[in-house]
Amino acid sequence: MSYVELNAVKKRYGDTDIIHGVDLKIEKEEFAVLVGPSGCGKSTLLRMIAGLEDLQDGTIHIGGERVDDLPAAERGIAMVFQSYALYPHMTVFENMAFGLRIAKTAKEEVRERVERAAAILQISPILGRRPRELSGGQRQRVAIGRAIVREPKVFLFDEPLSNLDAKLRVQMRVELTRLHRQLKATMIYVTHDQVEAMTMADRIVVLNQGRIEQVGRPLDLYRKPSNRFVAGFIGSPAMNFLKGTVAGASAKGTEVRLADGQTITVGRTSSAARQGADVMLGIRPEDLHVAGDGDAMLKGRVFAVERLGNETYAYLDVPGSSEFAAHAAGDIEIQAGDDMKVGLIAGKCHLFDGEGRAFEAV
Repeated sequence: MSYVELNAVKKRYGDTDIIHGVDLKIEKEEFAVLVGPSGCGKSTLLRMIAGLEDLQDGTIHIGGERVDDLPAAERGIAMVFQSYALYPHMTVFENMAFGLRIAKTAKEEVRERVERAAAILQISPILGRRPRELSGGQRQRVAIGRAIVREPKVFLFDEPLSNLDAKLRVQMRVELTRLHRQLKATMIYVTHDQVEAMTMADRIVVLNQGRIEQVGRPLDLYRKPSNRFVAGFIGSPAMNFLKGTVAGASAKGTEVRLADGQTITVGRTSSAARQGADVMLGIRPEDLHVAGDGDAMLKGRVFAVERLGNETYAYLDVPGSSEFAAHAAGDIEIQAGDDMKVGLIAGKCHLFDGEGRAFEAV
């Protein structure tokens, strides 16, 4: 049995189903990230693991023990919320020690655990301060420290970096990854930010409307999305999609006719690859050839340009796509209103059928 295991877990509010029979296995010492758009059920699923939400059906096991009938305090978990939830009248030390004292832990052990956690998080010098004297990053470290001192079986994080500024978010991502390696802990982390998921996770769980779309390592989801939803969610900017129809199929793959009349043979196939069937061709902005050469060439007018220093993203109006982004060098001479040519490389393209399912590679 996996260290954390969910079997056919369901949740509903009134007549509305929120979680639709989710099955999920998380291994010991794994850093798993639940990711998806707002309202997909990821925080609800995390709260069900924590014991803060009841199940309508299914079971949850942690460390081989069934816990869905146990109260939150007996599940061996510690949760870090988006809100720091620190007691303003207590010092950092007192905030971190509070849960242990409620559990009547010996005084010397409380001090030892708090000081050890503070050293790991590099907050030993501020143990005597109160929350109002701390920065946002320091407050978040205290909240994490409060979880560490409990020495839980599983750490649960519910969008813990959402209140931090962009630079501090990057720093805290690195620190959480380091903390995971140092503690050798099992961590389940919820975020709507796919960049956080890609940079931190051992495995990513992509959720959509209360269902799991795909589970896998970050690069596997990036390179081999199982459907259009995952392809469009993983990656920033998102994968480009072009409408097309199947013009033919052979041992080399599927021939696709694009909206502008061009054809391109993509090395992917499916039982849905019938002549005239509607398909969606996907290609990531970074896989386009901005010089314009390739297996097919697209022309479009630039309507927006994002300059990020060492790289540039140009957004074009092209036939068959509602929004199309191209990645280019930072110093490219391009501006809104310009015409631009980009080349499609067949080997970099993905295909999806009318139901959004990915074609398999030939």
